[in-house]
Amino acid sequence: MSHAIDENDILNLTRQLADAAWSAIQPHFRTGVETENKAAGTAYDPVTLADKAGEEAIRAILARERPDDGIDGEEFGRHEGSSGWTWLLDPIDGTRAFIAGLPVWTTLIALVDPDGHPVFGLIDQPFIGERYFGAPSGSFLETRHGRTPLKVSTCTDLRDAIIATTDPFIMTPAEQGAWTHLRHTARVTRYGLDAYAYGRLAAGTVDLVCETGLQAHDVAALVPVVRGAGGIARDWRGNEAKLGAQIVCASSEGVFEQALISLRRSAE
Repeated sequence: MSHAIDENDILNLTRQLADAAWSAIQPHFRTGVETENKAAGTAYDPVTLADKAGEEAIRAILARERPDDGIDGEEFGRHEGSSGWTWLLDPIDGTRAFIAGLPVWTTLIALVDPDGHPVFGLIDQPFIGERYFGAPSGSFLETRHGRTPLKVSTCTDLRDAIIATTDPFIMTPAEQGAWTHLRHTARVTRYGLDAYAYGRLAAGTVDLVCETGLQAHDVAALVPVVRGAGGIARDWRGNEAKLGAQIVCASSEGVFEQALISLRRSAE
């Protein structure tokens, strides 16, 4: 199979992957699905049958449609490919939200180029029917009402910003200190949204999101969506976002630079 990448082909395939994941996941949502703990000791890192079924469904299609590509998924690890392109998968980003029955978990699908840069990304919330796509031509939202371009907000001042992080209590004490400064500066703060917050940043209703402790499959899909909408995706040192650990996304350089004053003090 050709290693060439056609944007429309990849977008159509990504839709197919997301549909398959939702078909596998839907029977388990709000049904009291059993969870396992992936973490050791007293930590809690939940995984469900739905996580595994969703990733299996995606992998089955990729094995058929793009067998030369690599795959790196949260549940079943890495499969090396010969094309140089790699799909990064997180079938349920926000498993805590999922097991609580809250519709802010998402399915994350990204395609990363041979140099390790995310080129295509999808943040899919199938229960409410919102798909946030990022591609070289730009970012857009697909719902049952159609397709609309995504554009970040015009906010340029952290004091006017709506900001989000999923859970400040998973941060180190130094990271919590940086976040507390942001929270006291910003106009509105929201929690518990996982990757959905980055979709809303791209859509212009959230102005800054920062997280820590992330893995590559948590990050890869977010970057094309945010950047394709005109937003910024960097690490806590101000460098271009890496696939993991600390990330901060913002609507503008103004918001980002104000936040960076605090964040760089606890940058990894």
